[in-house]
Amino acid sequence: MTTNSLTFFERANNWVKKSITIRLITIGILILLLLIPVSMVESLIREREERQSEAITEVSSKWGGQQTIAGLVLTVPYKTFSKVYEGEKTDKFKLVESRGYAHFFPEELNINGEIYPEVRYRGIYEVILYNSKLKLTGKFSSPNFEDWKINNSNIIWEDAFISLGLSDLRSIQENISVMWNNKQYFFNPGVESMDVIQNGISTRIQLNNFDSTKTNSEFSLDLNFNGSTSLNFIPLGKLTKVGIKSKWENPSFIGAFLPDEREINSTGYSANWKVLHLNRPYPQKFKGATQGINESAFGVNLIVPVDEYQKSMRSAKYAVIFITLTFLIFFFVQILNGVKIHPIQYIIVGLALCVFYTLLIALSEHIAFKHSYLISSISIIILITLYAKSIFNNKKLTVLIGLILTTLYLFIYSIIQMEDYALLMGSIGLFFVLAIIMYLSRKIDWYAIKTDGDN
Repeated sequence: MTTNSLTFFERANNWVKKSITIRLITIGILILLLLIPVSMVESLIREREERQSEAITEVSSKWGGQQTIAGLVLTVPYKTFSKVYEGEKTDKFKLVESRGYAHFFPEELNINGEIYPEVRYRGIYEVILYNSKLKLTGKFSSPNFEDWKINNSNIIWEDAFISLGLSDLRSIQENISVMWNNKQYFFNPGVESMDVIQNGISTRIQLNNFDSTKTNSEFSLDLNFNGSTSLNFIPLGKLTKVGIKSKWENPSFIGAFLPDEREINSTGYSANWKVLHLNRPYPQKFKGATQGINESAFGVNLIVPVDEYQKSMRSAKYAVIFITLTFLIFFFVQILNGVKIHPIQYIIVGLALCVFYTLLIALSEHIAFKHSYLISSISIIILITLYAKSIFNNKKLTVLIGLILTTLYLFIYSIIQMEDYALLMGSIGLFFVLAIIMYLSRKIDWYAIKTDGDN
């Protein structure tokens, strides 16, 4: 009974060792198990990205956040009257006076200037900041209340003011004044009405001696402020023209409108927008608040096209394919050369491939990504190649393994360096890898394969 049982288990063990199907299933299970450290690597990348975001937020909060320019807006208050009944059962009432606000946008709004980018560091993290110098010019038409049937006696011309919206007032570097019809007015923080601008500066202007024969009021002002990551504009003019240039080489144009003209080269970029009032969902003048103003913003984002964490995450996305291809190489060597490879040895090789990503993340936080990738890949290639030498005990097979691993790491590096064609090149590359495997294995008689110890 015992002898028969041992004979049965010995035969079953020998069958497991010789069965190609069992080997492939074992390799598949090992690949699935290795998804655990791969997912841990991806979690590590996301954690480091979150720390980077916290560092950017901390530095930006002291320097200046993402900026949005809105203005100028001419606001003229007026008197409104409402009936207040003295009781529920009486027709007697009294008129209660309150104040409303009429808002007028410019006929022309021209914004021109330059963005001066800076790269600063918070610990090991890179933060993109900028200083911007802009000039705003344009003109307003005469405020017209006739469409609203508001008597001129109820218009409070002496309290008229203009306002300018800026997201982060702490970033203003110089006092701001506006030349309005050749007269200078200095801005003060805050706005009297938040119908259009919630955060900004404003100043009273003289409209009480308004000249009805003058059809336009011209203005100009200069802005000098700091910001980070992006700069946006809201097209309040009936015709809004924006021209921006910078030495930053990697702009991303964002928002509701793309530039009509743009030029990007190794020395920086320039971009020009032209937006009509018909392109946006709000009118040139209105009373009270209106909708859709913030949604019409457009501008530029100063980005690092693919930073170290994005590149590391891209490479980690190919980890399963990388592990699978490496295991297939060892599998083909095993069955074609009669080499015995234990599942534990597969796991050791797989863990070495996973260690590559932790090395890559750690090094890329301190040195350039290309150097980090080079050091990490060479280290792992040497490690696995030397381990393969101990398994195969064959110089030719060892050199072949090293060359194949080098080719795979070069292939992955070329993919993660690309932005627009990464998926295309990755798919084509994997197609050719599969085609090569199919071609090399086309004449293998899988049922006739024997390893050492087979009868």
